[in-house]
Amino acid sequence: MKIIIPMAGMGKRMRPHTLTTPKPLIPVAGKPMVQRIAEDLAKMSPEKITEIAFIVGHFGEVAEKGLMDVAKKLGAVGKIYYQEEAHGIAHALLCAKESLSEKLLIVFADTLFIPDTSIKIDTTKDGIIWVQQVEDPRQFGVVKLNEEGCITDFVEKSPTFVSDLAIIGIYYFKDGAFLRDEMQYLIDNNLREKGEFQLTTALENMKKKGAKLFTSRVAEWLDCGNKDATVATNKRILEMYYNDGSATNPRVELVNSKIVQPCFVGENVKIVNSTVVPYAYIGDNTTIDDSIVKKAVLSNSMLGNNVEFSGNSQGASLGDFSVVKI
Repeated sequence: MKIIIPMAGMGKRMRPHTLTTPKPLIPVAGKPMVQRIAEDLAKMSPEKITEIAFIVGHFGEVAEKGLMDVAKKLGAVGKIYYQEEAHGIAHALLCAKESLSEKLLIVFADTLFIPDTSIKIDTTKDGIIWVQQVEDPRQFGVVKLNEEGCITDFVEKSPTFVSDLAIIGIYYFKDGAFLRDEMQYLIDNNLREKGEFQLTTALENMKKKGAKLFTSRVAEWLDCGNKDATVATNKRILEMYYNDGSATNPRVELVNSKIVQPCFVGENVKIVNSTVVPYAYIGDNTTIDDSIVKKAVLSNSMLGNNVEFSGNSQGASLGDFSVVKI
C-alpha cells in the first residue's frame, strides 16, 4: 500500500508559523501533523505501507529530511515530488505520477483525525472516500449515496443543500493507475471545473466507467486550519491518548512547580515557580519561569521556536525568533 500526500500549499491561515515551518511539519501533541496522519493511516490499513510520496513546494533540505524520516519510521520508502504551480488537486496529484500505481491512499496534509481502529480498509473495493456528517455543507465537497451505500454523485461546494456528507480528504483506490489516467485525461483535454482540475471530476469519470466507490468514516475529524483550531486539536489528541502523562519527558526539571496532565513536555525543559495546566504543549529546550501555562503556551496561544515572551496574553500567535515583552 502506498500513501500520497499533497502538501505544497503555503498555509497562509497559519501564518506567522508557516513563514519558517511548512504547515504539515508543525507539531501537534509532540509530532508533526504529517507524521500523525501517516501513522493513523497505517493503523487503518490491513497491508504494510511500502511507500510515502510527498508532493511539496520548495521547502528546503531540512524539511525534506524531516519528511523522509516520517516515511522511515513507518518502514516505508519516502519520495519527494515538486509542485511548481497550483491548478487544482488533480494537477497536484499528477506531480507524483510515478507513484500513482497499485493500491494507494491519498490524504491531505492537514486532515488530522482519530481513526476507528475497529474498521480496516476494505482493499477489495474499487475506491473508498472518507466523509463526515456536517451541519453546514456549503463550504465542502459532498457525496450522494444510493440505497447500497455506493456513491452516485460528487458535488463541489453547492450553495443549495444536496447532502451533508462532507469529503474530508482521505481516499483509497485499488488501482492507482486507473485514477492516474483519468486525471491525465483532464489535463490533456483542459477539462476544468471552477478554473481548476478537480479530483472529483476524475472520480465521476471512473464511476461512469464502472468503478464502484463507497464511503467510510473516522472516529473524529480534527481541524488544523488556523491557530485556534490547531490549539483545540492539540488539546483533543492529548486528552485522547496521553491522559497517563506519557507525553511528558520524565527528565523535565521542576523547581517549585507542577504539571497537571495531560501535557506534552519535550526534552531539556526547565520549569521554575510555575504551574502547567492540562493540554499544554511545551517544546524542547524551553525554560518557563514564574508563569501559568494553559493549552499551548500562555492561554489559547501558539508560540514558535526561539521565542522570548514576557507578560500576559489571551490568544497570542508568534512566529519563530519573535521577542515580545509586555
